[in-house]
Amino acid sequence: MNPTALNDAAILVIDDEAGMRNFLQRVLHKQYGLVEVAADIAEAEQLRQRCHFDLIIADNRLPGTSGAEWLQHLREEDRDTDVILITGFADMDVAISALRGGASDFLLKPFRAEDIKQSVSRCLAQREKARDAFVSRHVEAQTDEHNANDFIGETPVIRQLVTLVQRIAPTQSTVLIQGETGTGKELVAQSIHKRSGRSGPFVPVNCGSIAPDLLESELFGHTRGAFTGAHAARQGLCYFADKGTLFLDEIGEMPLAMQAKLLRMLESHAIRPVGSEREVKVDCRIVAATNRDLQELVRVNQFREDLFYRLNVVTLEVPALRDRLADIPLLTKYFVHRLASELGIPAYPLNHQDIRQLQNYHWPGNVRELRNVLERTLLLGKLPTELLSANAAPGTGGREYLVPNGWTLRDLERRYMLDTLETVEGNKSEAARRLGVSRKTIERKLNEWEIGSVS
Repeated sequence: MNPTALNDAAILVIDDEAGMRNFLQRVLHKQYGLVEVAADIAEAEQLRQRCHFDLIIADNRLPGTSGAEWLQHLREEDRDTDVILITGFADMDVAISALRGGASDFLLKPFRAEDIKQSVSRCLAQREKARDAFVSRHVEAQTDEHNANDFIGETPVIRQLVTLVQRIAPTQSTVLIQGETGTGKELVAQSIHKRSGRSGPFVPVNCGSIAPDLLESELFGHTRGAFTGAHAARQGLCYFADKGTLFLDEIGEMPLAMQAKLLRMLESHAIRPVGSEREVKVDCRIVAATNRDLQELVRVNQFREDLFYRLNVVTLEVPALRDRLADIPLLTKYFVHRLASELGIPAYPLNHQDIRQLQNYHWPGNVRELRNVLERTLLLGKLPTELLSANAAPGTGGREYLVPNGWTLRDLERRYMLDTLETVEGNKSEAARRLGVSRKTIERKLNEWEIGSVS
């Protein structure tokens, strides 16, 4: 257990009684890193847009709704926050319902300062224990980044990706994985192979790192004397991937001549080594990945259209790290734990402000860059704040948000959400992904603002 992590927790108090808000803030603020208060759900949601809270303490009777009802909504979009419900009414049915709905604890008013302290401490300790167990399972199962077989993350985009992987993995379909550099496309390919049930190995090939005139030999093999320097026959990677999975990374870099031969292999399930007149049957599933727009490459005649459609049976999109910022605390904990073990040095205790700064960064290098930043943090004994400050996350669509005099945070939230919807041409699902909220949240906000024309 890490006491520093517990003491650095961020807590949100929601109660319509000012006396109770002040009491809880006074009791907790000296022990924990951040304690914010809100008088109602609307104010609480504004605070949640700005900051991730490890624990929420909410009155069960709030203006317009109950804490239990709001808890159900919260669980739909944020499974990584614990909730303590408090009430002035001794109703056992409500308490049982709240606990079944996902509340971590239930306290009856009036309570002493020591009661709430013990409840908060217990909830945070259980939370830290669960996270430690989660990370330990991953560390034991993953000896290095290239042998990792599962995803780390709980955001909706990652859960959706995991669901798709589980659905398509047992099939024989070709898969195309798209995503920016450093997002973990090979990790997705490995997960597909792990769940496929295929008995052969997972064989990765980076098409962009092999010289074009050598790529055919690397994939299909060659006979002795097939070309200068071929002093002995050699089996290709497709042969070694028999009964397994061949992962073609950076498929967009494959030369056109090689694309035609790959297409033939996909259609005939056979390869012809360089210099041979005989075909060899192979049974390897093809999973390809790219950070380029293959349709655009097809348009400019740099990628074969028939191969594109052959590869594009199932397409998986791996989200950029800036589109899953809520996963940063879990990713950070995992990498710090693992890197400290690999480097043989103490883990750097990142606090709440450190995590917030990591979440404010744009991450052009995605998860790979996060890992490198955390390794540098462990080696230097401090977070490289100068790097993170140099590339803070930009506003949606490059807009500058200059706040007019008299505007409230709610006004700014409304402008930001509507501008995002305008940027994505009214697509609520895409806007939700960019804003890091659920589609239901957007629909609820539009109803509050009496805006119903957005599709």
